[in-house]
Amino acid sequence: MSAAFLAADELLRGGPAGLPHAVERALWHLGFNDVRVIDGAGDNGADLLAVRDREQWVFQCKWKASGKVDRAGIDDLERARTRYHADKAVLVTNTDINQAAEERRRALNGVGIPITVWHGATLTAIGDRMPQTVPGQYALRPYQVIAADALSRDLRANGSALLVLATGLGKTVVGGEVISRHLAADPNARILVVAHMKDLVEQLEKAMWRHIPKSIPTRLLTGDSKPQDLNGVLVGTVESVLGAVRVGYRPDLIMIDETHHVAETGRFAELLDLCGDAAQLGVTATPWRGDKFDITSRFGEPSFTMGIAEGMAAGYLSAVDYRLYVDNIDWNVVKDASLHGYSIKDLNRSLFLPQRDEEIIEHFREAWRTTPDPRAIVFCQTIEHAEHMAKLLASADPAWAHASFLHSGLPRQRRQILLNEFRLGRVPVITCVDVFNEGVDVPDVNLIAFLRVTHSRRIFVQQLGRGLRLSPGKTALRVLDFVTDIRRVAATLDLRRSLEAEEAEHLKVRMPHASRIQFSDETIGSLMDHWIRDAADLETAADEVRLQFPLTTGIE
Repeated sequence: MSAAFLAADELLRGGPAGLPHAVERALWHLGFNDVRVIDGAGDNGADLLAVRDREQWVFQCKWKASGKVDRAGIDDLERARTRYHADKAVLVTNTDINQAAEERRRALNGVGIPITVWHGATLTAIGDRMPQTVPGQYALRPYQVIAADALSRDLRANGSALLVLATGLGKTVVGGEVISRHLAADPNARILVVAHMKDLVEQLEKAMWRHIPKSIPTRLLTGDSKPQDLNGVLVGTVESVLGAVRVGYRPDLIMIDETHHVAETGRFAELLDLCGDAAQLGVTATPWRGDKFDITSRFGEPSFTMGIAEGMAAGYLSAVDYRLYVDNIDWNVVKDASLHGYSIKDLNRSLFLPQRDEEIIEHFREAWRTTPDPRAIVFCQTIEHAEHMAKLLASADPAWAHASFLHSGLPRQRRQILLNEFRLGRVPVITCVDVFNEGVDVPDVNLIAFLRVTHSRRIFVQQLGRGLRLSPGKTALRVLDFVTDIRRVAATLDLRRSLEAEEAEHLKVRMPHASRIQFSDETIGSLMDHWIRDAADLETAADEVRLQFPLTTGIE
């Protein structure tokens, strides 16, 4: 069976934007493990960057309605090869190259600059020969099979199902398996995958490619992309999908990614109500909502659940070596807070003394030097703070000379290039704010630092999860937490208790590197553990909540 998206007529209909999109999907089938579209102004002649076997490939895509690609296409690619330090360079066109271009290509090959051409006939042949599905590095783990079985069963029985799976355990993989099974039973089914954010939607479409046959088309529906045909697998933002549903589009199966964004009312609720006849699947790593709405009232009780502690204890997530720096706690405030009710906002302002950037840098340097092949993310509070810390790190140590900041204020193209360089190890440290909270896959990360972090339990779990994915050679995730919020202490202590309970239960199958969560001063840690143990729901409390802690003993 051929890949319809690489057929000549499909490539012609797809236009200039359709060609790199088709090539991107084909590359996953060809065994590439990191593919990023960087097409646009300032792309330096490259449309895609891709990694396979730790080699950097650069692709230049030249779509033509008719005629052949001239020499300029080869020259553009040669510049891109140099700019991105590529090991391989490929010019892709839906037609062919002309004689001048071929002569230029041969001349470059003669001086040791190899350029490969994939023309229309090559793409057709690739579509015929490439595997029916993406190669098996995405084979399901045992618990993922159990989860997919449970979800499929509940969808058949109840018309709805919910998956709660910690970041790094593959919730999208399980969701993709459920969709794959649905399509195997009915290849003509309409599948809808929805999320709240354009960047996440684009990543979801790519994730679906790993689970569906090459013969099934995927469509992207956002404010910038409006396909005429909505059959196959449609992946879109909730606003754009609502527009299609209001004029008659109806799916057979809906998957809502990051389901914690579903509220009692609003756009997701309206979408699900309008598509009441469709099977409805919710997937999330963090089911908690600030407004306390219970998503199980919409999707039912979870069909399958696995949290961070259970995933670590079973060996499916990286072990964690977590250190909270609490040397900056003002114990006079602790004594006073035990006698008088404080709001969380006032307590945080008084309890945590400011930490100097220079001290943070030294702790980070020590962790860096004792971490094999370090790859680090530093979570900052604001865009300005992220930019400041990137500059500070770059000037503080030669190993961090290429440290870079990554945040939502950067153009999408720049973000994709940075992530590609980070994956290759060319950028050793990235400072960021919220870019890594949802949907970004960075399995090689083995060092995380939290600076002036947010208090949200959901964001904490998402950010920590960025470093918990397993990867070759990775023994444990090092975490440096320069805590400035009492809720973070509560969340981390809760995680430590969960890990201790899980590890006690899994003594016979302990991981080679057991997890540990420590305070920089364990005396302070034990007192903090005692001090906040009885503060109900402290971990998710709002700034205005007033707390009454037990009297402290042993603090001098």
